[in-house]
Amino acid sequence: MGKGYYISKHLATAAMVLAAIALVTIIALSVVYNREKSKNAAKFSKATTLPVFPTPKTSNEPWDKYRLPDTLSPQYYNVTLWPRLVKNANGMYIFTGISGVMFTCEKKTDLILIHSNKLNLTVFKGHHAKLTGLSGVTAPAIKTTWFQSETQYLVIQLEGKLKPGKDYWLYTEFTGELADDLEGFYRSEYMENGEKKIIAITQMQATYARKAFPCFDEPGMKAVFHITLIHDRGTTALSNSQEIKTENVIIDGMAITRTIFGPTKRMSTYLIAFVVSDFTYIDAKDKKGVLVRIWARKKAIEDRQGDYALNITQPILEFFEKYYNTSYPLSKSDQIALPDFNSGAMENWGLVAYRETALLYDPRTSANGNKQRIVTVVSHELAHMWFGNLVTVKWWNDLWLNEGFASYVEYLGADYAEPTWNMKDQTILYDLQSAFAVDSLTSSHPLSRKEEEVNTPSEISEMFNTISYSKGAAVLKMLSEFLTESVFAKGLSNYLKQFAFGSSVHSDLWEYLQKAVDQTPGIKLPYSVHEIMNRWILQMGFPVVTIDTRTGNVSQKHFLLEPEAVVDRKSEFNYEWFVPIKWMKKGQVQDQLWLLQKSAIHKPMKVSKNEWVLANLHVSGYFRVNYDLGNWERLLSQLESNHQVIPVVNRAQILDDAFNLARASIINITLALRTTKYLLHEREYIPWEAALRNLNYFFQLFDRSEVYGAMQAYLKKQVKPLFEYFGTISSNWTTVPSGHTDQFTQIIALSLACSTGVEGCRELTRSWFKKWMQNPPNNAIHPNLRSTVYCNAIAAGGAEEWNFGWQMFQKATVAAEAVKLRSALACTKVPWLLNRYLEYTMNPEKIRKQDATSTIGYIASNIIGQPLAWDFVRANWDYFFKLYGTGSFIFSGLIRDVTYRFCTPFELSQLKRFQKDNAETGFGSGTQALQQAIEKTTAKIKWLEGNKEPVLQWFLSESA
Repeated sequence: MGKGYYISKHLATAAMVLAAIALVTIIALSVVYNREKSKNAAKFSKATTLPVFPTPKTSNEPWDKYRLPDTLSPQYYNVTLWPRLVKNANGMYIFTGISGVMFTCEKKTDLILIHSNKLNLTVFKGHHAKLTGLSGVTAPAIKTTWFQSETQYLVIQLEGKLKPGKDYWLYTEFTGELADDLEGFYRSEYMENGEKKIIAITQMQATYARKAFPCFDEPGMKAVFHITLIHDRGTTALSNSQEIKTENVIIDGMAITRTIFGPTKRMSTYLIAFVVSDFTYIDAKDKKGVLVRIWARKKAIEDRQGDYALNITQPILEFFEKYYNTSYPLSKSDQIALPDFNSGAMENWGLVAYRETALLYDPRTSANGNKQRIVTVVSHELAHMWFGNLVTVKWWNDLWLNEGFASYVEYLGADYAEPTWNMKDQTILYDLQSAFAVDSLTSSHPLSRKEEEVNTPSEISEMFNTISYSKGAAVLKMLSEFLTESVFAKGLSNYLKQFAFGSSVHSDLWEYLQKAVDQTPGIKLPYSVHEIMNRWILQMGFPVVTIDTRTGNVSQKHFLLEPEAVVDRKSEFNYEWFVPIKWMKKGQVQDQLWLLQKSAIHKPMKVSKNEWVLANLHVSGYFRVNYDLGNWERLLSQLESNHQVIPVVNRAQILDDAFNLARASIINITLALRTTKYLLHEREYIPWEAALRNLNYFFQLFDRSEVYGAMQAYLKKQVKPLFEYFGTISSNWTTVPSGHTDQFTQIIALSLACSTGVEGCRELTRSWFKKWMQNPPNNAIHPNLRSTVYCNAIAAGGAEEWNFGWQMFQKATVAAEAVKLRSALACTKVPWLLNRYLEYTMNPEKIRKQDATSTIGYIASNIIGQPLAWDFVRANWDYFFKLYGTGSFIFSGLIRDVTYRFCTPFELSQLKRFQKDNAETGFGSGTQALQQAIEKTTAKIKWLEGNKEPVLQWFLSESA
């Protein structure tokens, strides 16, 4: 709802002008639009082949640039679309549409550029559009039009010039393919009660709205949208705003339904959404009357899989209204679970789209982890309703501001909805440590890149990465910590009110946070918010802070996984940061200090031999910590004598920092390995998960060498007490713990115990799976444990177990269960089964297109499957690249997954050959991931040369 917003003077003036324009023109526009609409309605039922527009060979012309010129500003659109859910005579699914956009001329020009991609535009007297002047203005005649394929523009050259300050109306008609490519306006297919169902859905982010209708497809070019959908009777149409009229009509002899939606708020094209389906819903209204609906397949709603999402949506919306101190901007909140969706979820304003696994929860078959994923994803997307949708970044180079912010506050919203889960602590695992892994490479990039670095669709897609999401979240969390949450929220609220329904850049946020600091007594910063934060967002990487407790010297250095690597990207700050350090001394919290240069003496950090220092308390800062050897020894001694004196998240920090410092050759690897010795006594999830991630890295390095056996023996010894502990408290594995994170630790205990050969574990999982095979309708395996049980049983078995798993996967009606089975099928040790499974990923009848690349990733995580998956991807790279398009998000994950194990000179040469052989085809959003894979492999080769033997000897000595 717009009610309650503070609007700046500038924005209020603009709104008044726009209102005046609307009053003068809306009647005329309605007449023009309806005349064209009725005249061309019959064309909606006719499909034509898509034409190829001439693409002039020019250089440095406006239409050769990927950014729109600043000459035109869209105000509102009228869009009518009619998706066909049956094939036409040519065997294609199509949609037809008509669109009009009112725009204001900002600067004199004789050129209109508007995005249009893969649309067949109707030709009017030799041109692909009609132009009309408004409010008595005469529009210049159209000279010529064409489609510029590389930059995806409809180019309209005029006989004369448009006049600044005047408004014009551009009208187009078009036909497009309702393909199954997961982009723009596309179709999804699924089976229900033996019947094949087709639905029409959208994914516009980042550059796909232009595939649905001609538009000014940039985030800063906001407008109001009037949407009408024509659809088959018996289906329901949804869009961003509430439907205001639904009527059954006859068009060209066809009985159909027309749904008209109310005007949207002023918004970006990438947030537009439409769905046509026969889905059903459950609903409720919040305390302020906002309609909340959960939409899904009828069977899913009947089975009450939407109940959990409905129950948490209302408290999360309530939390964000309080947190932002701003009312929810819309009158309804639709959330829909889709069978085919490339992203995990998409924050379309008022119509949020999700994969089924991110919205639907069935307590009979969904695990505790599935429930946590739903609450965090819903919280993330609802956070965007304000930060990202109400206020949007002007350009994609600042994407981190949208996604990093939502990734941070998703934990706050989830914590409010599920207060007993201790969600805030998990940011260390899912954001901070994930970001560190990428940001320690020379191929990383700053959070906020220069605009000229982000232009093409593939460059834009490449921004949707770990840096934007996870580093963005970690840096904003650090900012909130040193400002205090209340000051951070106050500045944020004023920022949102100032830029409501508009767009901004990151410096705007710094300005309003600084104002909040200035208005709050007791908050003292060494520099302004601008000066502190620009060092964190305008240069890549992060520091390792080294503390020498013998002298009190504290220093910082750019942390790189490969210490001898050369950083090509220059920084105006010389890779130095203003570092806020919270710390404790032998269990007592100390006053925060700031490290403002490369090195400084902080006398309180000089301690006696029986004291220890722990920095980055509660992991509030985005940096790693190293100590002098004496302090490391005292911390290790504390962990082994009484680990609970050290906070849970800091125990995870010590593990992760030590292993990564060792990988960077800063400390000895045996010191890092010693941090795992105390795990005999650890029962908390977060430290175990941090340890397991680092140990998994060692598994990947050594599972083809003689180190592996000794490592297995050591880890077997470490995990056995955990396995026995959960066996005891779960009545011999017949129940699950009541604590939320305890359930996750139980899974670790079972998984690691089975993989290391703890007595009784593998027999247990195989017996559970065998019982299920004997009586498939009765699956008594607890949902939490199914992933581990399925994987171990299929790995230990052969074709019989695999084929049973495949049958159960095909029959699965709950998406979360299907994912568990799809992952477990990759665990087989039989090469021909893995090769057959790889072939299935190219058949959407067997593996959905949205799941193909993640399935290949699952296979690549199997030591036997890894070379098979790598060969498969290399052999079929052209196929995948053409299938998903250059702008797809999936390529970075695919390259990362199939190269994760690489650690030999031969594998490095293969990587470089792959890069060279496919240079002409390209790598799209995977370009940077490929460079990172080369860098990581190079670093591993060098590290192994000096560390393989010490690691072997340590494991041999400790496993005896």
